[in-house]
Amino acid sequence: MRNLLKDLLEPYALEAAKKEANNFPPAELVQLLMDIEPEKRVLAFRLLEKNKAARVFEYLRPEDQAGLTQMMESPEVMALVEGLEADERVRLFDELPAKVVKRLIANLPPQERENVNILLGYPEGSVGRITNLRIISVRTRATVAQALELVKNSDLDDNQLEMVFVIDHERHYQGYVRTVNLIKSNPTASIVDVLENNAVAVMTGDRTSEAVRLLGEINLPAIPVVDSEGRLVGDITFDDVIDLVEEEADETALSQAGVINLLARDEAWSDVLVKGSAFSAVRIRIAFLLITLAGGFLVGGVIETFEEVLEEIPAAAVFIPLVMDMGGNVGTQSTTAFARGVAWEQINLNRYFLYIFREARIGILMGLILGGVSGIVAYVWQGIPNEIPQLGIVVGISLALVVTLGAMLGSILPWAMLKLGFDHGPGADPLITTIKDFVGLWIYFSLATWLIGVV
Repeated sequence: MRNLLKDLLEPYALEAAKKEANNFPPAELVQLLMDIEPEKRVLAFRLLEKNKAARVFEYLRPEDQAGLTQMMESPEVMALVEGLEADERVRLFDELPAKVVKRLIANLPPQERENVNILLGYPEGSVGRITNLRIISVRTRATVAQALELVKNSDLDDNQLEMVFVIDHERHYQGYVRTVNLIKSNPTASIVDVLENNAVAVMTGDRTSEAVRLLGEINLPAIPVVDSEGRLVGDITFDDVIDLVEEEADETALSQAGVINLLARDEAWSDVLVKGSAFSAVRIRIAFLLITLAGGFLVGGVIETFEEVLEEIPAAAVFIPLVMDMGGNVGTQSTTAFARGVAWEQINLNRYFLYIFREARIGILMGLILGGVSGIVAYVWQGIPNEIPQLGIVVGISLALVVTLGAMLGSILPWAMLKLGFDHGPGADPLITTIKDFVGLWIYFSLATWLIGVV
């Protein structure tokens, strides 16, 4: 299918691609669609049947939806936008130019337009901005049978029908009932008699990280969202949280590359990075990169110190990139795990040494596995042919120690930088790279000098 879709501009392939594409489930089509060049992507999308196209569009990330719609005609875009929920539309609109958003909102049906405007009225980054407005709620005077009848006649998706929320006559949130418990209850019983926890809720003004944390702690498919006066507004589901986690992962990746918060929605900050003077952008990004530059000179000094090893054992140079890169990759994994753990409040910074010991155990285990594998490969690949079997031992031990060191640095340095008041996003990785490369190569060449017997 990939080849067919990539050859879309060839007239002979269109019919075959159309037939093949519509046989795939939407989730797989998303990945295949994103593998195509952007200029061909809209042509591939147009091959899909109407219902399948709508499902595929829902699965796309907001930024990918925006890229696709900007290459389409207005009627096509409106057909897709009308198939989204209000919160999904808001995420898409956040990625589109203001003029395009204004036109799309104006073409929505009155009720849908009102729902979108409600969500757009909440601050970016708040719970209210991503709230799902389509829920089932009943008054406190309702019976179990009446609540079940609402569920039975609802046009909501299955995952939106797992909970029924209860409100009073002024829409103040009173609690929830799981649909499965409604089925098990006496139909004539009052809904209040089967009411469950009314303390679990987030407010529209809360940060989205609070919703992520709460859903990670409780065993519920969704949590209710209330306004400042306690009135029920909607809910947030696991699907919404998954979207948030993906967005946060993208931001973390850019931050660790030294770009700070390029994806942050703070307009003033973004203007400095994207539209500001070159000096301002350099000032923000270069500080920690200078550390990496200095580290590169130090690493060069280590190589110069042990140049006799490379002269006598040229094969040792083959494994220098392996020793340097593997520790860095492990360190990046650890810093990413730290960033997510802190963001979700899964790491207790007051008892952080327990987390460090856990990362140390993980680093040692990964080091033993990777060091063992690399040692065997080095022995067979370069050790035996060059009559230096000790090279396998050198590579194996070095990699085991470097991997362990990377895991430790990736968990300790971000914590230390937070304690000192620094931003660990752009700062941790350059420091890890510098320390790990210097120590790792020193270990590698020292072992080679000792075990192989280079003078």
